[in-house]
This record gives sequence, C-alpha cells and structure tokens, in this order.
Amino acid sequence: MARERRGGGRRGKSGRNAAGVDQLPWQQIRNEYPPFELLNPDQMDQLHATSMRILSEAGIRVMGDNVMDIFERAGAIVDRDTKTIRMDENIVLEALKTVPREFTLTSRNRAKQITLGGNHVNFGLVAGPPNVHDCINGRRQGNFDDYCNFIRLAHHFNAIHLIGNQVMAPIEMPANNRHLDTYNANLTYSDLSFHCTAIGRGRAMDGINMMAISRGQKPEEMRGDPGVITIISVNSPRLFDDAMGDGLIAMAEYGQPVTVTPFTLMGAMTPVTLPAALAQQNAEALFGVVLTQLVSPGAPVMYGSFTSNVDMKSGAPAFGTPENAKANIVGGQLARRYGIPYRTSNANASNVVDLQAAYETMMATWGAVLGGANIVYHAAGWLEGGLTASYEKFIMDVEIIQNMMEFLKPIKFDADELGFDTISSVPTGGHFFGTEHTMARYETAFYKPMLSDWQNYENWEAAGAKDALQRATDLWQQALREYQAPEMDPAIREELDAYIANRREEIGSGEP
Repeated sequence: MARERRGGGRRGKSGRNAAGVDQLPWQQIRNEYPPFELLNPDQMDQLHATSMRILSEAGIRVMGDNVMDIFERAGAIVDRDTKTIRMDENIVLEALKTVPREFTLTSRNRAKQITLGGNHVNFGLVAGPPNVHDCINGRRQGNFDDYCNFIRLAHHFNAIHLIGNQVMAPIEMPANNRHLDTYNANLTYSDLSFHCTAIGRGRAMDGINMMAISRGQKPEEMRGDPGVITIISVNSPRLFDDAMGDGLIAMAEYGQPVTVTPFTLMGAMTPVTLPAALAQQNAEALFGVVLTQLVSPGAPVMYGSFTSNVDMKSGAPAFGTPENAKANIVGGQLARRYGIPYRTSNANASNVVDLQAAYETMMATWGAVLGGANIVYHAAGWLEGGLTASYEKFIMDVEIIQNMMEFLKPIKFDADELGFDTISSVPTGGHFFGTEHTMARYETAFYKPMLSDWQNYENWEAAGAKDALQRATDLWQQALREYQAPEMDPAIREELDAYIANRREEIGSGEP
C-alpha cells in the first residue's frame, strides 16, 4: 500500500468545524423537485418506437456465445454467422416488468448505505483516467500512490457517495491483477461502496468476493443486499463484447447491480442529430437491461446515459455542452418511462482546471440533476475529457456538488421563516443585521462555501491574493493531513490479504 498521510483526525467529516475542512455532513440526498421534461409524450413515443426498430430490425452484435444462447432461449432471432441479435418489443417489455425501481448499495459500513432509484441522488468519484495531475507535481502517469490518495479524499469528503472503477489506472502494476490492489485500497482507505471492473467474470467476482469478506459474509449473502456495482459500456454503435457480457452475467447472477451505459458521441458513434443519438443510446441500454433480467429476473440494474457530441472541426470529444445537458435530461425521461434507476455524468473537456472546466462541469451537472439522475458518475476529479484525474478539479467539483446539495434541500416554510414580525419591526431604510431573527440564524442561514472566497478585494489581497486554483491546492493537502483511515477488524484484514494472495497466484497461472 502507499504510505499513509495522516494528521489530526477526521474533523472535516463532521461538517462545520473551523479546525478542519469546512464541509457539509454525510447525507442521503433527495431531489424533491419535479423532474424536467424536455420532450413531450409524442416525442417520447417516437423515440421509443425508433429504439424498438433498432432492436428488432438492425439488431445488436454480440461477441459471446453465452449471450446469444440466453437471448435465443428468450425467443430473440439470433444470427450466429453475423453474431447479431434481433428482438421484438414484447421481449423488452416482459423483461422490464422485473426490473427493481429502487435498490440499496451497502458498503462495509452500513451507515454509508446509499439508495439508487426514486428521487435519490448520489455523486461518484472520477474513474478510469490513465493520468493524474496536481499543481505541485504536474501531469504524470497514473500510479498507485496517487490512487490511494484519491480514495483517502473520497473517504474524507462527505459529498462523495461512491468510488468509481479505478480512479486512475496504476500503470506500474500488472494489468491482469492490479484490480486486486485497487479493490483492496478501496476497502482499506475508505468505507464506501465501489464500482468493480466487469471486464470478464473473474474481475467481477473478485469485487463481489472482496466486498463480501469486508462485510463478514459469503458472496451468496449479498444477493438481496448488494455491495458493489459495475458499468457495462456498450461499444457504440451496437456492439456488445464478450468480456463485458461475462461480467454482466456474473454480477446479475449474484444480485449485484449493473449500469448499462452506451458511450455515444454524436457525429462519431451515433448520427449527428440528438434524436438519433438518443434512439441508439436507448436501444443499446435496453439491450443490456433485458440481458440482466434474462439472467436473473429482479436483478438490480441502472439505465446509463453518456451521450455528448464531438468537435466537428477536430473530431475530439466535447462534454458539458448544451447537447450533452439535453441528453442528460432526456436520458432521465427514458429511464423513468421504463421504471429503471438512472445514471449519467457531469463531464468536461478542459485540459486544465480553469474557467472552461468550471462552466462545462456546472452545465453538465445541471443537466444530470434536472434529468433526475440517481448517480452522477465521474462527479469529482474528471479532467481532460476523462484522460486525467485532477486533485484541484476534485476540490472544485466537491464545491459544485455541495452547492447542488444545498439547492436540492427543501425550503422550510412557516410563519417564522416568512418573518412578517421581523419585517414590520425594522424601520423603513433600516437593516436586519442585529435583529433577533437574524442573530438566531446567522451561522446556518446560508451555505458556507469550502472553496469560494467572499472577502472584499483588500482583505483578499492582504490574505495572500490566492485564486480558487491555489486555494484548491491548499485544500486537498489539508484534507490528506486530516484524513484518518476507517477501522477494519484484523480478522477481516487477514482474510482479505489471503484472498488477494491466492487470486494473484491463480491469475499468474493463467486462471480467470
């Protein structure tokens, strides 16, 4: 494991405390506002009908014989020569009847259980970049020391509910078994649920088994009480690879949730128009959703949306665009139509932590929240179109998430809050600074930012004239000093270590 960086306890975890990072307390977030409906019912019907035509006429190509066998038994038309599966609407609708509208995800700490579905909102750590950056050490390849630091930060900051699949790839480690080290870091340095890799059955089962060990259970005992989640990325357009199919089947068999997410960039992996992209996304997502239910009716599953556009001048991916925000919203409409919990993201395409990174992330975050997302994946730390995990961007994103959490907090509304007596007691042209109504609330009336600086120019200049990027650098360092690892029973630690050693040996000998 990477070396520990510890400081004066977890003061920041408790919420408002001048001695530590000033942050909101751990909480389950609900979006009580009505979801935004961008498309009307007729447009939604057209979108659905086109998606059904894609599934029944164009079909989805799959690379695994096991997936073809499953769909063939369900009555789909399977062309073994072209490896293409076509199914009619009845198969889709029948499978949707068993999809849970809501489920929980329970880590080794039951107090950190999260709910996915309904009006619950959860924010996840960035996942997958090959690089890492901070303003002290610069941009570099992903490595295990930085990986562990990001898990510490995710544990320390209450706004993060879920760890993604390898916050960055530890390039120095063997690709065939480094997932064991990253799972171990997730369980050692945090007590959050995490996304396990579903590239093949073996990696998925390792995530299931290690979470079960950390909870003092057997994997079978997690069937009705899932602890890990995965993302199945459809290779758009319309291709479902064999490794992802194997991972999906393993997760569904053990009752662990799968998020089926087509990666659809308009102009590259889909037609250039938003309706076409959404129809294709919908068909691809529903194909994976149906597969989970054919494997195990009632298995938890999420509808994933990751639709944006490319820069038509260069072909580079663009995120946080108006089209991306619209896709986030319509993705939520589709997920609700089918009664499936919803995942989307708030990505950006900036190469550095700058104004572009901020406004693109905020644009995409609004699209996700207005769309009724249950998980906002890659919510903290994503930079450079997903090629870099950034320490400073992580801090900026936590500030954005906390602002969103406060926006989603219901407004208390009663006679005291309306404040008529206070309004009438202050003379015209007076002020409310010293009133009893103000003094009773001055510490809690407004959101207190973690990163923003609201001093006037002269005081800001006297305090060092640090901009938000410099303050973010200070904050992630402070958080790592304050971090304190969650406790783990020594017997569980020993069992995890033995499991990892055994699996490393099996993988080295060529076993899956």
